[in-house]
Amino acid sequence: MTIPVLELKDVTKTYAIRQGIFRPPATLTAVGGVSLTVARGEVHALVGESGSGKSTLARMLLGLIAPTSGEIRIDGVPIAMTNRREVARRIQPVFQDPYSSLNPRKTVADLIALPLVAHRIGSAKDRQKRVAAMLDAVGLPRRMIDAYPGQMSGGQRQRVAIARALVMQPDVLICDEPTSALDVSVQAQILNLLMDLKREFGLTYFFISHNLAVVEHLADRVAVMYLGRIVEERSREALFERASHPYSKALLDCVLTPDPTLGMPDAAITGAFPNPIAPPPGCTFHPRCPRATDHCRVAAPPPVPLADGFATCHLAT
Repeated sequence: MTIPVLELKDVTKTYAIRQGIFRPPATLTAVGGVSLTVARGEVHALVGESGSGKSTLARMLLGLIAPTSGEIRIDGVPIAMTNRREVARRIQPVFQDPYSSLNPRKTVADLIALPLVAHRIGSAKDRQKRVAAMLDAVGLPRRMIDAYPGQMSGGQRQRVAIARALVMQPDVLICDEPTSALDVSVQAQILNLLMDLKREFGLTYFFISHNLAVVEHLADRVAVMYLGRIVEERSREALFERASHPYSKALLDCVLTPDPTLGMPDAAITGAFPNPIAPPPGCTFHPRCPRATDHCRVAAPPPVPLADGFATCHLAT
C-alpha cells in the first residue's frame, strides 16, 4: 500500500479564550478532529467560509503550531518526531498576500535565496545559480534579480513567493488562497503557472481556497470544512456533480457562472456563522440547514461512507 505524503489523524487545535476577570476561560475549537490523507502528486483542496479553520490547519501542516491532539504524518513519519528544518525542507507555503509575505527591504535574489541561506545549503555561487533557475521556472526575467518587491506588480511578487517556496525542492506546497489578492486577469496566469510547476517538479499541493471555481479547475480531491470540521471529502468530479452535504450544496449554489442567462446565484446559506466558542448542539450546521430535522438538532452526525469519500450528515446519500 502506498503511504500518503501527508496524513492527518483526528487532528484538533483548541485555544483558551479569556472572557474577563470573573469568568473562566472558554475553549475555542479552531480545528476539531480532522482526518485526511493527501496522496503524492495530487491537488487536495480545502474549502469553506472564512473562520472555518482552514488557515489554522495550514499552520499545523507547516509545523508552525502544534496540534492540541491528534497526529500529522509526512510519508508515514509524525511531524512531532521530525526535525523542524526537515519539515521546512519538505513542506513550503505560498501565502495569500505576496506583498506582506515578502520583506520589502530585500531584493528578489535575497528573497529567493533566503531558505538556502537559513538551511546553509550550497555556496554563494551555487545559490546564485539556483535563484536564476527559479526565476526561469516561474517566468520572471533575470533582469529583475536586483528588484525590490515595491517595484513589482502583484503577480510578479507572487511569482517570487512561489520561486522562494520551490528553491528548497519541497515535496508539498501549502497554497493558502494564493490568488485571492490578485487581479482576476492575473489569477489565471498564476494558477496555470502552479499547474505547470506541479508537472515539472512532481509536486503535491494542499490548496486552500474559498473560490470553488478555482477548485473545480485545479483539484483532484476536495475537503469541505465547516466550523473546524470536515463535513464532506470526495473526488472533485463527485462533489461538483452531486454534493452530499447540505453545506457543500449551498456553497456550490453560490458560485458565479459565466452563463448570462442564469443570472446571479442565490445566497443559499442563510443565517449568521455560529459562535465557535459556543457551537450549536447536534449537527453544527443545523441552524442554517434547510433540511434539518429534530434529530439533527440533538445528535452529531457520524461520517457516512460514500463511494469515493464521506459526508458527516444524517441525510447523506
